Amino acid sequence: MTPGALRLRGGPPFGRPIPDPIPELALTFAREGGRLLVVGGWVRDALLGHPSIDIDLEVFGLHHDRVTALVTPLGFTEPVGRQFPVWRHTRAGADLAFPRAGSDVYDASRPETLLAGLRLAARHRDLSINAIAWDPLDDRLLDPIGGCEDLESGLLRAADLETFGIDPLRVLRVARLCARYAARIDERLVAFCRGMDLSALPAERVAVELRRMLMELERPSEAFDCLDRLGQLSVFGPIEALKDVPQDPHWHPEGDVYVHTAMVIDRAAEIARSLAPEAAEPLLFAALCHDLGKPVTTTIESDRIRSLGHEAESATRAAEWLGSLRYNARLVAAVEVLVRHHLAPAQFVSQGAGLRAYRRLARKLEAAGMTLDALERVARADHLGRTTDAARAGRFEAGKSFLDRAMQASVRGGIEPDVVTASFAMRSGIEAGPELGRVLARCRVLQDETGWRDEERILEAALRDADGAVDASTRADPPD
Repeated sequence: MTPGALRLRGGPPFGRPIPDPIPELALTFAREGGRLLVVGGWVRDALLGHPSIDIDLEVFGLHHDRVTALVTPLGFTEPVGRQFPVWRHTRAGADLAFPRAGSDVYDASRPETLLAGLRLAARHRDLSINAIAWDPLDDRLLDPIGGCEDLESGLLRAADLETFGIDPLRVLRVARLCARYAARIDERLVAFCRGMDLSALPAERVAVELRRMLMELERPSEAFDCLDRLGQLSVFGPIEALKDVPQDPHWHPEGDVYVHTAMVIDRAAEIARSLAPEAAEPLLFAALCHDLGKPVTTTIESDRIRSLGHEAESATRAAEWLGSLRYNARLVAAVEVLVRHHLAPAQFVSQGAGLRAYRRLARKLEAAGMTLDALERVARADHLGRTTDAARAGRFEAGKSFLDRAMQASVRGGIEPDVVTASFAMRSGIEAGPELGRVLARCRVLQDETGWRDEERILEAALRDADGAVDASTRADPPD
């Protein structure tokens, strides 16, 4: 598919089933003098042959209390929200609401009023391609403002510029859809977006759009590039700060830190396609944040560009930024530890790190729910997100060596359970209390440093360690 040219895949019902209880609901509303329409993204994606999980519904010609009485027996929730109530059906992934305008225009005795009402409702939608509706009873498309034509030509056009600015978040949605469909943006909409103020957007809503950009797009960088063209990249301030920050051309011939980061998140998105969402999410966010510290750590010394300590600074800034966006603490901790250690795979291999170093690193990652496998994926995206010969060829030899050594250390997928348990230590004469905690901590360190699996040996060494009597030779790595 060439940019700016989308291909519609047949007409309704788009070759896909409508989830229950929507057909029954459409009949129920019709009997009561109302009308149910499927609207928005589900219709848009169905026309393009793309999967869509959630489905938006609008009801015309009925009043609030009657809708509640009709939908509750069919498994919908009580309405949420006062000004714009929404009834939800969790199993079907469906949200039912009144249109922002036009509901009262519909008169069941005059079928032509449905399109008139839909035309009024369309003015309150963001884009023309999201204003296409489908009538499940008559099995027909309703396209009040030319959304099908825009969809086929690959054009993002405001449904109505007078109402577009009601929600500044729409600028982020335009960027995401532009990237998803390789679409063009109507020049009037471009100018309008450039003039919008996004500073008052709630952090939680910005966070939702950022996650969707990373998790849903094949090339997330295109959404950020689109925001940059719209003059709105500042909504992601730490990412905008990467622009024009120089890098050593030997290691980064692709350009500045922003260019590199854009390439890294696209590589991460490629890697993430084979992962479950819970593994993909920290990878993508870590890829986005891995160099956030370079703007303040980059120096030019005798024509040499260096960013010493950028990984620690990047980790701190990533945690602060993601925390300010109200992401959950688990994700923030995972991204922080992955960013802090994203250079470790290459460094461990080049420096010939011993197995105990791998175990110590695995322990640090485990505290945030991450593994050496997860860290290698971030490092791989970092190394492939460049224009070096190795990156162009898709080679990251250090990653394989790193994982091989992690396997030798028995920590590739995570740390093994503590060999010395509290119950064993207490049976061996250690009383419950602070001393028990200190002994177990020393046992854990010994287990990681030596690879031992003998609980008596570890406990004995830990007790000697408390007296400063452990010989350095006991800390040596076992033979490979």
